[in-house]
Amino acid sequence: MYKLKICGMKYPDNIRQLINLKPDFIGFIFYDKSKRFIDNNLNISNINISKSINKVGVFVNSSINYINKKIIDYKLDFIQLHGNESPQFCKKLQKTSVNIIKAFQIDEDFDFSKLKQYETACNYYLFDTKTKLYGGSGKKFNWKVLEKYDNKKPFFLSGGIDIDDVNEIKKLKNLNIYAIDINSKFEIKAGVKDIEKIRTFSEELRM
Repeated sequence: MYKLKICGMKYPDNIRQLINLKPDFIGFIFYDKSKRFIDNNLNISNINISKSINKVGVFVNSSINYINKKIIDYKLDFIQLHGNESPQFCKKLQKTSVNIIKAFQIDEDFDFSKLKQYETACNYYLFDTKTKLYGGSGKKFNWKVLEKYDNKKPFFLSGGIDIDDVNEIKKLKNLNIYAIDINSKFEIKAGVKDIEKIRTFSEELRM
């Protein structure tokens, strides 16, 4: 059964509604050019997030000091590196106690052989759609290109996933998918998730 990650959470009341659905991961974006950047206004200590829900911090070409500070401030369980971080950079962060997700932007010409250098530098990959932005585009890539992936490391499937994609996701049984990552297609506006839409998606995904 696939795990479910809800990314781009920003507002306390919306987060409280979401955690009642018991997702496996909640993602907080620490990239100041994102519409879902949480800045310093979110006091996560006032939100009772169950220990069974993993808190993921999403970073784009941030410094190690900045990432380490956010790990402590927000008690992060995972960090998602969504920029151009090198394998060496990822390995430095392995000294922390969190799991590392390294994201890659995928298009028809993506060279999966470049992943080999990251095999020992992270716990999971995340495959997102290649755009000028670092995620959150709402655009889907052609999942057929994943047939070129060697499936050695489990990955998060991301990029414009919508409620109508459940049946197609279930057809990808031959791929080493660890979790489904949803964001902009489940929003009322940037950073505000449609809880009932997520509930329906979650129930159908886990049937």
